[in-house]
Amino acid sequence: MDPLLEKRVKIARLCIAGTHSGCGKTTVSLGIMAALVMRGYTVQPFKVGPDFIDPGHHRRVTGRDSHNLDGWILDPEHNRQIFERYGHDAHVSVVEGVMGLFDGFSGSDEAGSTAQMAKWLDLPVILIIDARAMARSAAAVALGFSRFDPDLSLKGIIFNRVGSKGHAQVIEDALRSSTELPLFGCLPYNEELEIPSRHLGLVTHEDFGMGENLIRQLANWIEENVDLVRLMECLDLPDRPAVQAIEMARDTQRHTEAKTRIGIAMDEAFCFYYLENLRLLREAGAALEFFSPLHSKHLPKGIKGLILGGGYPELHCKALSQNHDLLNEIRMFALSGRPVYAECGGLMFLMKEIRDLKGHSYPMAGIFNMTAQMERRLNALGYREVITRKESMLGPSGTRVKGHEFHYSLISNIGSPVECIYSMNDRNLRLNKDEGFFKNRVLGSYVHLHWGSNPEVATCFVDYCRRFDG
Repeated sequence: MDPLLEKRVKIARLCIAGTHSGCGKTTVSLGIMAALVMRGYTVQPFKVGPDFIDPGHHRRVTGRDSHNLDGWILDPEHNRQIFERYGHDAHVSVVEGVMGLFDGFSGSDEAGSTAQMAKWLDLPVILIIDARAMARSAAAVALGFSRFDPDLSLKGIIFNRVGSKGHAQVIEDALRSSTELPLFGCLPYNEELEIPSRHLGLVTHEDFGMGENLIRQLANWIEENVDLVRLMECLDLPDRPAVQAIEMARDTQRHTEAKTRIGIAMDEAFCFYYLENLRLLREAGAALEFFSPLHSKHLPKGIKGLILGGGYPELHCKALSQNHDLLNEIRMFALSGRPVYAECGGLMFLMKEIRDLKGHSYPMAGIFNMTAQMERRLNALGYREVITRKESMLGPSGTRVKGHEFHYSLISNIGSPVECIYSMNDRNLRLNKDEGFFKNRVLGSYVHLHWGSNPEVATCFVDYCRRFDG
């Protein structure tokens, strides 16, 4: 076992949940993180669910990588390990929930919900209620949430998007007259603090570039409208942060031989990675060499394998297609028989072309003779489990890995048959689809796999790259 996890560490912790998607919990979470950081606390962020975008904003505010927790992809123990591994040296771990507090896979149980994760990790919960167009009814919402699950540690309420001081007084009076739940604050609506959205959700940190001024505004918004001292008291946080005695976690290497160099695409177009996957690769003996398909002219030297993650290549088609030297190197690397693994945006990059909503076509690497056609409506969304039909860089035939699929593009103009090595299903076993496009040791898929669901995948990947080095 990881020596950091042999002894459980009591971590100051907080879960910020919402009544529903779109209630402003990301903005409030970022504000609370920013306020705590400005007070001198080391804040470790986490995100419930498979989302890649919110963690990037968490990292910008806290200065620490944010890690995904997930009730379907990962079992309870792996979630606990992630939480403890990355939070052990922080003053407080802040977990942003997903959807509404009790929203999960069905209407009959808590599976996959923020509430389930809060109970798995012993998290006190602060509920964010969007108070727009509500008066006394806001208290009824709070009361219903507080009684729905007696086993949940709901510590108090923050009302968001409050219209005026008068509005704040009405909903505060209503809450106090109907429940003993603490009210930590009423946040006035401020459009300038909202992070813009686009087709896959919020704009990524890489493209939005949250500045110091906005971070300061978020912190001040919380300081001026939330009783942060009272909130900290319910978390057992001291008035002033103590110096942490425990050093940062260090990745341990299970292999004593020379590390295997693996290229990782990372820039504005390719930034969707589960950080646990990268940790597992390092632990399996990989040295990760990052490069930019947008800006790098050459692949890193000496790499034995290549990973192209997801992101927004459709927003950078022209620049990607004009980076001819790098495209040619990636093409030759793949055709030489070296392992290449690509997810979602990375798969699109390996296709013959990407065609945008206006019908413009942009040449890509051309490993797979097909087109990624952007659509105005969502093409696929949901949890996935894949089972491999043959040996690949993920492991032997029969390897099982869980992940998530979310994209607006679809595949068209398939020029020649492509071998599919995944039997893919959704959480309810209703999908039953062939996926996982395989050609000459190149594996591409729309599914973002979380290797924490099968940690042996990372070891298999590194070993595969060693075996098939040219």
